[in-house]
Amino acid sequence: MALTGRTALLAALGSLPVAILAPSWTGMLAVNAPLSLAILCDYALAAPVRTLRFTRSGDTSVRLGDAAEVQLTVTNSSRRRLRAQLRDAWPPSSWPASTEQVSSRHTLTVPPGEQRRLATVLRPTRRGDRQAERITVRSFGPLGLAARQGHHRVPWTVRVLPPFTSRKHLPSRLARLRELDGRTSVLTRGEGTEFDSLRAYVPGDDTRSIDWRATARQSAVAVRTWRPERDRHILIVLDTGRTSAGRVGDVPRLDAAMDATLLLTALATRAGDRVDLLAYDRRVRARVQGRTAAGDVLATVVNTLASLEPELVETDARGLSTAALSDAPRGSLIVLLTTLEAAPIEEGLLPLLPQLTRRHTVLLAAVSDPRITEMAKGRGTVDAVYDAAAGIQAQAERRSTAEKLQRHGVVVVDATPDSLAPALADAYLALKAAGRL
Repeated sequence: MALTGRTALLAALGSLPVAILAPSWTGMLAVNAPLSLAILCDYALAAPVRTLRFTRSGDTSVRLGDAAEVQLTVTNSSRRRLRAQLRDAWPPSSWPASTEQVSSRHTLTVPPGEQRRLATVLRPTRRGDRQAERITVRSFGPLGLAARQGHHRVPWTVRVLPPFTSRKHLPSRLARLRELDGRTSVLTRGEGTEFDSLRAYVPGDDTRSIDWRATARQSAVAVRTWRPERDRHILIVLDTGRTSAGRVGDVPRLDAAMDATLLLTALATRAGDRVDLLAYDRRVRARVQGRTAAGDVLATVVNTLASLEPELVETDARGLSTAALSDAPRGSLIVLLTTLEAAPIEEGLLPLLPQLTRRHTVLLAAVSDPRITEMAKGRGTVDAVYDAAAGIQAQAERRSTAEKLQRHGVVVVDATPDSLAPALADAYLALKAAGRL
């Protein structure tokens, strides 16, 4: 039994001693008989909590930053009217701390044999699965002097997906892709290796593109036009080791890499290429293979990335290289989303690059910290000068590491979290334009 604030108020106003209620019924000491009797009657008339039935419906997934609504249907199967306060508890990251009480607490009245539907609005602040915890119900009597309280568990899971903020860059990259693919009025000549169509010869065309058989069948000289090859294989490798857990501004490096992965996946699948995903640190954390339909690939990658978290371990570069080689057929584009720090690259990845670049085109993308650039520009005080020296040294080390990778034939993209996704998409399109894909 739970006493309410109204009981205490009645006692205070009347300057009367209140019934002292112990945890067990035998421990009740009635000091004020009328008030105690009213409390007991109110408690007896409160609807039971144990017989309530609950069902859930609503959203099962939501993008980070958006709102999800989960409906909870309460059925009162007893013969008493339910007057209750209900708390639908979820993990703390299901909404901002300032809105938790407003979002999770409800007041309701349900007549006997009827049901009511409540809506709990979640605004998750982290990726991953959010599972409903217990429902706490406090059922009041008609006078509001006492209440019954109990708990129920009604399972429900909402998967919080990556936000895909770089989606805004997709239309412009698709327009450039259509130019490369020969589907716009602007014809890009001499690029790509896959036959597209025939057209009339124009002075200045490469004579090696003349199709003599087609020319023999018509009165005009015909030349072949080319486009970048389709149905190429792209393997995106996400490094989920300790360096991916570092935050650049308010964004973890892994989340920035995920956003770049989604933009590249959307673009490459629209280009007709096959995209696979591998997440690795010391073992395979996630893998997407064998998907062909563009929409199916992107949806599967988004769903896979939702629950992926960094691991605070040093990445096994040899294991990562072996896993990539086993997943990618010869002639693939391997996109490594990892760090550009000198020690992990020079001691781990650099010795293994020859076996990767011998069989594949390798592109390495890394998240840079804009704060380093700001530090390098600092002047005016002694502290600012020291910060500038540290920033310049860090920039020089990254450039040196990038140059070593480039000497091994690796394409390097080093960009801030906001610009990593479009920069990676541009590098992919540049490889298409150069006929390397």
